[in-house]
Amino acid sequence: MAHFELLLPKMGESVAEATITRWLKNPGDTIEEDEPVVEIATDKVDSEVPSPVSGKLVKQVVNVDDIVLVGSVIAVIDTGGGDAAEEPKETQAPQPAVQAGPEPEADPIPGLEALPAAQENVSFRSIESDANRFYSPLVKSIAAEEGISQQELDTIHGTGAEGRVTKQDILTYIKNRHRAPAPEQARPQSAPQQPSVSPSFSAAANTFNRPAPQVQVPVSGSDEIIEMDRMRKLIAEHMVMSKQVSPHVTSFIEADVTNIVKWRDKIKASFEKREGQKITFTPVFIQAVAKAIKDMPMINVSVDGTRIIKHRDINIGMATALPSGNLIVPVIKNADQLNLVGLTRAVNDLAVRARNNKLQPDEVKEGTFTLTNIGSFGNVMGVPIINQPQVAILAVGAIQKKPAVIETEFGDVIAIRHKMFLSMSYDHRVVDGALGGMFIKKVADYLEAWDINCNI
Repeated sequence: MAHFELLLPKMGESVAEATITRWLKNPGDTIEEDEPVVEIATDKVDSEVPSPVSGKLVKQVVNVDDIVLVGSVIAVIDTGGGDAAEEPKETQAPQPAVQAGPEPEADPIPGLEALPAAQENVSFRSIESDANRFYSPLVKSIAAEEGISQQELDTIHGTGAEGRVTKQDILTYIKNRHRAPAPEQARPQSAPQQPSVSPSFSAAANTFNRPAPQVQVPVSGSDEIIEMDRMRKLIAEHMVMSKQVSPHVTSFIEADVTNIVKWRDKIKASFEKREGQKITFTPVFIQAVAKAIKDMPMINVSVDGTRIIKHRDINIGMATALPSGNLIVPVIKNADQLNLVGLTRAVNDLAVRARNNKLQPDEVKEGTFTLTNIGSFGNVMGVPIINQPQVAILAVGAIQKKPAVIETEFGDVIAIRHKMFLSMSYDHRVVDGALGGMFIKKVADYLEAWDINCNI
């Protein structure tokens, strides 16, 4: 018989490791080709690893909650037939060699271009610190290279599973650490006082590393205690961080979308017959947002300390509710370059794969603006929280029939119109009320000017 080694596949350009969350097959189970074997989690998405071969699972090389590098052996499958291959020994699980140079970062840190050779052939299971936090050997090695003590490492804000510090977390911390002034106690007594430095408002800055105050919650015997799952913990952490980082302001506007409703009613049957999928209002909203961003590109920015990063690409995320009750934001890259058919296909594809846990890590990255459709739950308006590191998020409410005053050449009349509220939260550090108000008005203008005879 022949043994096949199942490797942890590459899941995105910047994803180097994943956490094993659940084995779907146990030793001795039969596996069909393309059948999922194990569930894994990165810092962004959960996904399944399918088997490229049929056979029987011989061994689970790694355990649940282990952190594994891309390319590592995670399981051994007996494919039957051929000469028997030597089964991995219990005491010598295959260990991946770390490449001498890590993937280049957007802002490389001097001295981190090559990690020390001591990283090679180490186990990539988590290492427990004195503060009961877990660190991968890659993070520990970077910390040692940069002279970061265990106490300092324990203060770094982690965005990984269970608050784990990822490679990006520690690199971001080092970047801000190098910019920050030296602590007072480390300066010589005779050293002149240094001028104050503007604090960095980056999510990883020390300003926001303080632990949240613990609130005592009374629990009675009839109460049910539910532990947050991994994704809910990440969402909670991300939302709290966003409110700490950005001063939120929200503007509202009501738009008349009667032409869009009538247009969709007219073409939806023929569109579904031609394209094999339904057209919703979401692609129309995304197209209007993309046009407004091209008119007002200073909405399409991020903040890094005192620097404003103006993004060239218009990548619009769409908040998607999952069956588990959690939320994920897949991103439509270069949304301004897609027509309505292309946007419809992208929206439907990402929404389906998000709900089926089939998204790739790169598909929830690099968003520059977010749209959330709260109207799908019957809500008329809401105050969304900014999806960091973006500076604005637009919520669209339910479309309702309302009496409205219409101006005609013969005078004002009252008619039944389809109306919808839009609400946009934005980061007041860089987006003032004028820009925020004009932007949401521009989106409403594009929606109200929709051509009812538009062909797609």
